[in-house]
Amino acid sequence: MGKRIFVYGSTCVDVIIRLDHLPVSQEDMHPSGQSFRMGGCAYNVANILGKAGSDIHFVSPVGTQGIYGPFVLENLRKEAWSSPVVLSGRENGCCYCLVEQNGERTFLSVHGVEYSFSSSWVKDIAADYTYICGLEVEENTGEELVNWLESAPCGQIVYAPGPRGTQIPGNRTKRLMQLHPILHLNQHEAMEMAGKETPQEAARVLYQNTGRTVFITLGEKGALAYDGELHSEKGFRTEVTDTIGAGDAHAAAVLFGLSEGLPVQSILERANRVASAVAHVAGSTLDERTIKSLLYV
Repeated sequence: MGKRIFVYGSTCVDVIIRLDHLPVSQEDMHPSGQSFRMGGCAYNVANILGKAGSDIHFVSPVGTQGIYGPFVLENLRKEAWSSPVVLSGRENGCCYCLVEQNGERTFLSVHGVEYSFSSSWVKDIAADYTYICGLEVEENTGEELVNWLESAPCGQIVYAPGPRGTQIPGNRTKRLMQLHPILHLNQHEAMEMAGKETPQEAARVLYQNTGRTVFITLGEKGALAYDGELHSEKGFRTEVTDTIGAGDAHAAAVLFGLSEGLPVQSILERANRVASAVAHVAGSTLDERTIKSLLYV
């Protein structure tokens, strides 16, 4: 078992709706299917690590009000690595995942309490690695989250700004960069955040800002990393069912590799393998046996 990993963030219900194509205004469509699954960026990361047998602690606020909270709470309580913060009388959100025939997804997120933060929920937390998503930093309680990161014994921060990373208040982003996080982004997020036209250029700029390794996913082309030297690894061919949670799975495998002290090239190879496997299945989760077979190679 590797070093201690702390994951903080959202758990919601993914309402997966399968469509031929995204609807246009006034169009009448008949989805080919609908399902409920556990989701949320932080949950997806924690779930991979927990099933891999990593030394992980996951804290996620859960609202008991409404139709989604009880489903989330029931499933989180089944996991030894999970510590849900139960907020009675508050509502938990969901994410409508519109999945087209080619597997691409569009998210419509209805936020509840799952993206909020209070330092009282993470007392006595200490870790070698702490994983944080940009969605929690963007929320009104994101200021308190950054304050906590600046003072807590949370080890090396691994930060995934996400698709709304550039919409986070600038001062919060600046303070986070001063904590020298390891960054995990997709190529669009990286280029937008760095103001560059290629992921390679973006990686170099972001590394200059943090002084820590930058990991960037490239979709079916694989992924790259920059730590003063450029590393790249090709992706794995797969029949895509949907891409829900593939980026989160990649981030989880990166965290796994870091906690196990693996070299960057090996981390990229494992992360690409896990992300490809998640893209092959419906939703964001894999079973324990599959996860371990992909990571312990």
